[in-house]
Amino acid sequence: MIGWVAKLLGIDKWLVSVVAALAIVGAIFVAGLTVYNHIYDSGYDAASLKYEAQIAAEHAAAVTARNAEVERQAARQNEAKAREAERIADVQAEADQLTKQIEELQREASEDPDAGRTALGATSVQRINKIR
Repeated sequence: MIGWVAKLLGIDKWLVSVVAALAIVGAIFVAGLTVYNHIYDSGYDAASLKYEAQIAAEHAAAVTARNAEVERQAARQNEAKAREAERIADVQAEADQLTKQIEELQREASEDPDAGRTALGATSVQRINKIR
């Protein structure tokens, strides 16, 4: 076949053989390069998908953890607000009790028949001792 192509083109057989060998080597190189690129690209795509999925999972876990932390903080804040409201109610009740006691003592002082005296009577001393 090489001889027939050489006669057809009017050149030496060895030149046709060299060109044919170069064409075969070139075709093998192109085929090898195509296979290599396909293998490389498919490996890259597989790794890309794997790590994109891993990153998405880590992102979802981080969002879940952040939401859980926000809920935990909100619960603790609500507990603290409830304790604060209870303490405020206790202080307000104590203040109301003291106000009533002051009003009662003032009423007793205004009704005391010895209120104008320079010395303290027994009832005045008792009222003072109630304040202590």
